[in-house]
Amino acid sequence: MIRKFATLTAAAALFAAAGAAHAQEAAIRKALAERIPQLPKIDEIRPSQIPGLYEVRYGGSEIIYSDAKGDYLIQGALIETRTMANLTDERIDKLTSVAFDALPFKDAFTIKQGNGARKIAVFVDPNCGYCKRFERDLAAIKDVTVYTFLLPILGPDSNVKSRDIWCSKEAAKSWRAWMIDGVAPARTMGQCDSAALERNVEFARKYRINGTPALFFEDGTRKPGALPQAEVEKLLVAAAKK
Repeated sequence: MIRKFATLTAAAALFAAAGAAHAQEAAIRKALAERIPQLPKIDEIRPSQIPGLYEVRYGGSEIIYSDAKGDYLIQGALIETRTMANLTDERIDKLTSVAFDALPFKDAFTIKQGNGARKIAVFVDPNCGYCKRFERDLAAIKDVTVYTFLLPILGPDSNVKSRDIWCSKEAAKSWRAWMIDGVAPARTMGQCDSAALERNVEFARKYRINGTPALFFEDGTRKPGALPQAEVEKLLVAAAKK
C-alpha cells in the first residue's frame, strides 16, 4: 500500500510539474506575441541550463533567451564557464545535424573515384575560390563517392554557372572541367529543370550551411571549409569505421 501511495504521489508531482511548465511556456508566448508582433512564429520554448532562463527557438534553429515572464530577452551565446563550452552553439549543432542518409541526393550529381566505397557529400559554389582549391585535393582521394550539391550563394553568376553545369549532359565532367581546368560550362539553351538548385539553397538555409565548401561524412560528421586532403582522408577513415 505504501509503495502504491508513493507511486501515485510521484505521478501526481510529475503531472503538476508538466502543467506548470506548460503554463510557463504559454505565458512567455503570450507576452512575446503581444509585445513583439514581428517576431517569427515560435517553434519551441524550453528551460535552459540556467534556472529561470528559457530558450526560445524560432525559424528552425534561431535561438534567443527569455525570463519566465517574457519581460526580458537576451540575444547571444550561453557559455558554461567551467569548461568554456558554448551551449548555444552545441544546441544549434544538434538542431541542424543531418544524418548522411537523409541528405537529398536527388539534388546532387555523383562522382565516383576508384571503387567508390567511401562517401562524402559537399555543398559548393562554382565561383568559390576555396571550393576550387578543395576540388583539386578531393579529386586526388582514392576510393570515394562524392555527392556534389551545387549551392549558388555568391551572386548572379553563380546561379548561371550552376544552372549550366546542372543542365549539361555530364554534370560531373562539366563541374570538374570548370573547377580544376578553368573551362567554363557551355551555356544552357532551352528548357531545363533546375529546381534542384533552389531546393539546395533552401536546404542550406534550414540547416545553416552558411558557406562553401561544406562537407558531410557518413558518420554524421559535418565540417566547414576547404580541409586539407590529409584531414579529409582521416575523416573518411573514421567515418568508415562507424
